[in-house]
Parts: sequence; structure tokens; C-alpha cells
Amino acid sequence: MSNQPVFLPLSTKERDNLDIQQFDIILVTGDAYVDHPSFGTAIVGRILWDAGFTVGIIAQPDWTSAADFTRLGKPRLFFGISSGNVDSMVNNFTPNLKRRSNDVYSPSGIPGRPDRATIVYTNKVHELFPGTPIVIGGIEASLRRFAHYDYWQDRVRQSILADAPAHLLVFGMGERQVLEIAKRLAQGEHIASLRNIRGTAFTMDLAQWGSQRPEGVIGIPGFNEVARDKTAYARAFAMHYNEQDPVRGRTIAQPHPKTVVIQNPPALPLSTAEMDHMYDLPFSRRAHPSYTHGIPALEPVQFSITSHRGCFGSCSFCALTHHQGRIIQSRSRASIVREVVRMTKMPEFKGIVQDVGGPTANMYSLSCDLWEKSGACRDKRCSPSCKTLKTSHQHQLALLEQLQKIPGVKKVFISSGIRYDLALADDSGYLETLCAHHVSGHLKVAPEHVVKKITDIMNKPDCLVFDRFCEFFETLQQGKKKRQFLLPYFMSGHPGCSINDMVDLALYIQGHQLYTEQVQDFTPTPMSVSTCMYYTGLNPFTLQPVYVPKGHEKKIQRAMMQYRDVRNRELVIEGLRAAGRTELIGNGKGCLIQPRDGRDVRYAGKYDKSTK
Repeated sequence: MSNQPVFLPLSTKERDNLDIQQFDIILVTGDAYVDHPSFGTAIVGRILWDAGFTVGIIAQPDWTSAADFTRLGKPRLFFGISSGNVDSMVNNFTPNLKRRSNDVYSPSGIPGRPDRATIVYTNKVHELFPGTPIVIGGIEASLRRFAHYDYWQDRVRQSILADAPAHLLVFGMGERQVLEIAKRLAQGEHIASLRNIRGTAFTMDLAQWGSQRPEGVIGIPGFNEVARDKTAYARAFAMHYNEQDPVRGRTIAQPHPKTVVIQNPPALPLSTAEMDHMYDLPFSRRAHPSYTHGIPALEPVQFSITSHRGCFGSCSFCALTHHQGRIIQSRSRASIVREVVRMTKMPEFKGIVQDVGGPTANMYSLSCDLWEKSGACRDKRCSPSCKTLKTSHQHQLALLEQLQKIPGVKKVFISSGIRYDLALADDSGYLETLCAHHVSGHLKVAPEHVVKKITDIMNKPDCLVFDRFCEFFETLQQGKKKRQFLLPYFMSGHPGCSINDMVDLALYIQGHQLYTEQVQDFTPTPMSVSTCMYYTGLNPFTLQPVYVPKGHEKKIQRAMMQYRDVRNRELVIEGLRAAGRTELIGNGKGCLIQPRDGRDVRYAGKYDKSTK
């Protein structure tokens, strides 16, 4: 391991103190610089430095001037540009398209990144350093690599590679790709020759595409076609979705008006040894000392542990299939123990490991015998009903027990969500142990909805499975001095969902006395199945129509989930009348809300489509 600084340098003073004349690579990010493995810029920078490259960071630059971008000079190899840990449009706007007043990835939560940050930063760097290679990556670039529906402009936008003057796009978890790019450029290869790296996408001139089209490339409907024809958009989405498996995925090409975007197959999963080495790097787990105010996003994760990557849940509204993939990549228990031991040496550590998990906490070390040779199945989703999927949580239980015994550790919690169908299929006493030792008060689960047609569209387990889980959870609360509670996440406004369906959800919440502070109004973010449904009104895999709630109806649906909130009163009454459920307006048992003035005026026909 190369000798690494306590923090990667942000300033010329830090550069000079390290006796660096010119950085090999400069990373530009829309986040403040936090040296923690949950922050993409930190982990990519540490890996590059570990391989012998010097790295400077430009964090949250002022994009209206050249000063911040030129401060560290020109890199020897390339600029790496990212919007940060989140898509800048998701970060900057609420689901109702109102601009947010805070940004948890900025000092004191004060917003500090532009809209479409990757494009803005890339254009600025290209203007100031013409000819210098530019590589874009992170969640924003990754999920906008093809023509995509943009909720904020309500139209189909080109691939980000057609809008940003970048030479390469890294998609998915990009450590291996960025390292190969750096090594090959350092060996003298030209950026234009790096066309065969897994987990990257690039552009090709239309003329070259016409005369030298590579063999074996899967062509999908181009931008002009998908921008005017929603059926073509749905077909294109299904085609590239089905090629996102790292084992069986093929190269994909999508023509655009001035270029062709070509995506290589996804990067192969990291081995346990590779994951261990990455997380053994000397992260300080703190914000850079130049910040005089805290970074809110650090607090909930500072003493959390990433145990694995990937999620085979394939929820329709989640883009993880296009980013981390469905194959679980887990660290060894020894590596995780070493990380917690390092945390105990920090004076800020108070004995609490806040979380041990990944996208889904209880997928740690779960596997399928088919993944290595065949990849995740194309024609079916992974679930506990599959005989080849190993669902025992014994490895995670052994890990939690080992962590709990480390000197200086008082409690080890699971704070990220668990998949309740997996917990029910477990035979190792997982939920019993979790409730006995690793739940601080609330256990997060995400049923999302209770109506079967909606959970089917979402690719979530049937509500009956959630009911069985709730019953099991309640049996584990018997005899406890301090009982625990389930914290379920529900979603409104999802494709396929009507106001009647939301009334059923509200009644379920009422009948089961569930706590519903954590609710989400569906936001169409790039590259998810649900976003494709939202834009096209079609299931991309069957091309069958799907009802899509929009506009004012989405506001009503969200209000229905929080019917107890007096601020939602008028919207709830409107929704109940629109659904023909006026018997739920009153003072009697089972009513959701009190009447406004005793009158029963129906909203004739306004939401007829949604209630059929």
C-alpha cells in the first residue's frame, strides 16, 4: 500500500506539503470532501493513491468562475468528474419540483452544487483544459448513460455523453474501471483507444459507426425514435435492462443525432479479497479539516459499516440493477472486524456501531450457485422461493456476534432496511437475534404498498408475506421491558396505483396502527423500471398499459398516507369523495377523517380513470 496522507489534498498548500509538482488525477465532485468509504470520491481517490497515483480533489467548485477549477492545475492523466453521491436533480428538487433549501452533502447543509452538475462541471473543465482527458462517473452519469426520461423537464433527454464533452463514462461501482483507465493512460495509451473496458461507455462518430460498426453489438432504438415514440422508449429500456448482468450482458449501442453511445458489458463483481483491500484503506472517517461547519450526511454514517454491495430484490422503482447489480459482493468477517477495531480508536466513537449493511442489510453473504457461471437469471427474479438461492443468515449472525465482542463496542445495530421475505425464509434464528440485540427501537422494512396489483408492479412481496412478518415480529416483543416497533416505508403515486388503492393502504395503516412518518411520493428518477412506466404508460417487459397517476392526484395519494396530519385534511376529503368512499368521512369507528361541514358533495368524474 502506498503511503497515504491523512486527507487527500484540496489545496495547493497541501499539494506542496506532499512535494507534488503535478497531480496525476484530479477528482471534481458536487459533494463536500468527506474521507469516508460511504462517499464515492473518497473511495476512488484512496484506491488510486494506493495504486501509486497522486490525487487532488476539487469539492463543490464555484461553477460560475474559473478559479476553483484551475486552483490545482492540470492533471497529468485525467480529470474525474462526478455530481457526488446523489443525482443533482434529485438532490436539488423535491418530488413536487420545488427547490430544496438544504443539501446534506454540503457544509451546514447549505446547497452548493448546480443543477445537472456533471454536465456543468464537464463543460467548465473542457473549456479551461482543452485536450485533457475527462472521465465522468458516479450515480448521475451512471443512470443517465442512455437516452432517458427527465422528470424535471418532462421530456426525453439524450445520454449524458451526448451533452457533456467527456471521453469516457464509468457506470456502476467504478473503482476497478477508474484504476484501469489510470494505468493504461500512464502506460502511454491515448484516451480515445480505451474502448474495451468493462463498466464504461463512450461515443463513436456517426460516420465511423456506419462504416466500422463493431461485431456483436446490440443496437437499441435511438434517441430520435424513443423521444417521439413511447413504445420504442419502452422497448429500448427493456433491451438495455436485460443486458446489465456482468456475466451474460453484451455491448449495447444507441444512436443519437450527432453521435452513437456505446456501453460495454458491466464490470465483473469484485471478489471478497478486492472488497477487503478497498475497505482496509486508511479512511479518516471525518470531513476535511478545512470545513468550519459540519457535513450533515456524515453524522448518520460515520460509524456505519458497508458489509456488501448489490441487491437482488429488483424493486421496480430502484435503479440498483443498473448500478450495483443483482449479484451480492460481500466482505470477509475479518475485514469488517478490522474496520470496527479502527473505529474504536477514534475519540468520537461512543461504542455504537450505527449500522452494518448494504442496499439491503440482510443480503450479506447470500449467494446463488448460478451467479458465477451464468449470472442472475434473465427470465426470473431472485426470491426465497428459488431453490438455488441460499437464504440462511448464519454468516451475518456470526459477524454480528463477533463485532459485539470487540473491546470498546457497546452495541451493534442494523439501521438500514431488511428484506422481510428473506427474514421469514431464514432458518438460523435471524429475526430473533436481531430483535434481541441489534434493533435500537425501530426496525426498518419496506412493504411499499398492500394492494397486490401494486406490489406486483413494484416487484415487492405480497402483503400476506408482510402480515406474517408483522405477526412474527410481535411474538418476539412478548416479555420485553422496552418493546420495539416496525418502521414501514410506504409509497404513493406509483404507476398502477389509483386513489382507491391509496384508500385501502390508509385503512391498512389505520387498522394495524402503523407509524407512517417515513413515506415517499414516487419520484421518476432515471433508469428505473417504474420511471419507464411513468413516462410511457407501459410495462416495458410486456408492453401492456399501466395506469399512471400524475399532477394533483399524486398530491392526494400522498396525503392519504398521512391522513392523521391536519394539514392534509382537505386533500384526504377530496380523495375519499373521488373514490366514492364517503362512509370514511365522519366521527364513527373506522372513519379516516372528520367531515368538514357535514355535507357530502361528490367530485363527479374527476378521477374516473384512477378508480376503475
